Amino acid sequence: MSDRGGWNGGQVRTDEHRDDFVRMAGDDMPMSDKIREDTARRLDRAMGSLGTAAMARMEERLAWYRALSAEDRSWVGLVAQAGIAAFVEWFGHAGEGRPTPSIEFFGTAPRELKRSVSLQQTVDLVRIVVEVVEAQVEELAAPGGAEPLRHAMLRYTRDVAFAAAQVYAREAEARGSWDARLEALIVDALVRGQVDDGLHSWAAALGWTSTPVVVFAGYAPGEEPQSVIDGLRDKGRRLGHELLAGVQGDRLIVIVGGADGVKDAARGVVARFGAGPVVIGPEVPDLHAAARSARAAIAGLRAAAGWPDAPRPVLAEDLLAERALDGDEDARAQLVENVYKPLAGTPLLDTLATYLEQGTSLEATARLLFVHPNTVRYRLRKITELTGYQPTEGRSAFTLQVGLILGRLSVT
Repeated sequence: MSDRGGWNGGQVRTDEHRDDFVRMAGDDMPMSDKIREDTARRLDRAMGSLGTAAMARMEERLAWYRALSAEDRSWVGLVAQAGIAAFVEWFGHAGEGRPTPSIEFFGTAPRELKRSVSLQQTVDLVRIVVEVVEAQVEELAAPGGAEPLRHAMLRYTRDVAFAAAQVYAREAEARGSWDARLEALIVDALVRGQVDDGLHSWAAALGWTSTPVVVFAGYAPGEEPQSVIDGLRDKGRRLGHELLAGVQGDRLIVIVGGADGVKDAARGVVARFGAGPVVIGPEVPDLHAAARSARAAIAGLRAAAGWPDAPRPVLAEDLLAERALDGDEDARAQLVENVYKPLAGTPLLDTLATYLEQGTSLEATARLLFVHPNTVRYRLRKITELTGYQPTEGRSAFTLQVGLILGRLSVT
């Protein structure tokens, strides 16, 4: 009801189940019209005191009721009194074959109250009201009418239970549909990079509070998109993560919040993707910055074909060279900043260029630069310290080569 993890019922088959229960309990116990009329009058006179007693019992027994605001407690009291009044009115005409009321008196409550009070709490409320009425059956019923009154109360409260379930199911369906639309809007906005105040409003409506945030991009499995998203959401909930997901064409985008690092975020998420690469964007501090993570993950997914042996999942940072060759301006700028600029204006740049041009041969590089091989080794270690890439390792050497070329092009 109040969130997407709450009551998830679908269409409640109220009438069918109600009839089953009534058949199990037997037909209405016989009651003469005179006894019914006398009992109904007594109930009518006692409505005020019954409502007051019910409120006092709720105050005494229900901690959640005491924690409600004064306005919400007032609404709960009105609902309880409306339920008692509906019972009295129905009981007075039950002999005419009138069906029990279904959900009419629940309309007394505003939508906000239905979000504040859970289905279990509604059951607690109904139970309290029943206890209050049952405790006074002997005084309320006319002579000879106590047992039929108890039976009528049983039937009535069964219908109230089904009515409550129906109300909460409808509210949950409406809330679930609205949440799904908000989720799709957030994912689409982050993919497009359209981060504005609207994004924060949508996230607040979904109750998103988690930090940090990581974005995953991959291909959707051949399942119904909503079932994929529901499965991801359930997995995230079990792991204690907040999760948003969206299927866009053949692409699946997953946003994970509250994980303890990228590895923790990947648990339970990667397996839900279809065949092919899964790319992880950089960890960012909050949902507002998640557009940068999404942009990197999606660019990495486009460029992943350039590294067929890439691990699954693979970090977008590990695909910088492929992304740059694919035209990703962010990757190009990052390589220039991380590779070329730290080396520019130093002997390290010439050493790196020569080393790569000579097929990573230490001796050939030393000969061309007229230095000792140990000097080349020292410079290569400094290059690793400054750039984070190791020239003697194949993938790193490739990334350094692309960064070197992009840096040269940027100064021409």
